[in-house]
Amino acid sequence: MSLPVLSPKEAHRLIGEGAALIDIRESDEFARERIPCATNAPLSRLDSTELKTGDAVVVFHCRSGARTKANAERLAKAVGGTAYVVEGGMDAWKKAGLPTEKKSGAPIELMRQVMIAAGSLVVGGFVLGATIDPRLYVISGLVGAGLIFSGVTGVCAMANFLRFMPWNAAFKAS
Repeated sequence: MSLPVLSPKEAHRLIGEGAALIDIRESDEFARERIPCATNAPLSRLDSTELKTGDAVVVFHCRSGARTKANAERLAKAVGGTAYVVEGGMDAWKKAGLPTEKKSGAPIELMRQVMIAAGSLVVGGFVLGATIDPRLYVISGLVGAGLIFSGVTGVCAMANFLRFMPWNAAFKAS
């Protein structure tokens, strides 16, 4: 099942007419930048979150449109009524010159933090293994194994750890 796609300008018009806008990005992404009037319903918690949209038409969006497209069936079931997705997501919304709200001082998105931390550990393990002791290559191997585990299970221990760092814990989505 696929949901009908709207251009950002068509979505903006529908929202102006009373459609509900639902942002399915994670709360850390939503905290950093959002479309005004959007409600955050992270895809990772969609099954446990009841979307209270009543009879309203619903417009879903993510960052690039890929998450909404890949999860169209789940999204359609979550509302049960008329629903659409924004073609190209928030990226296309911004390119169309439509308004967004940014919170200054917000940390970068959690998955980007994971990529930075994992990449740093892999490079660090390689450098330490090459210059100090070959046994230190194990650092890179463990990080790689953790990334494989995360990809297979959908559980990222590093993301869970980083979520509680002071720079993230102090900046919650509102």
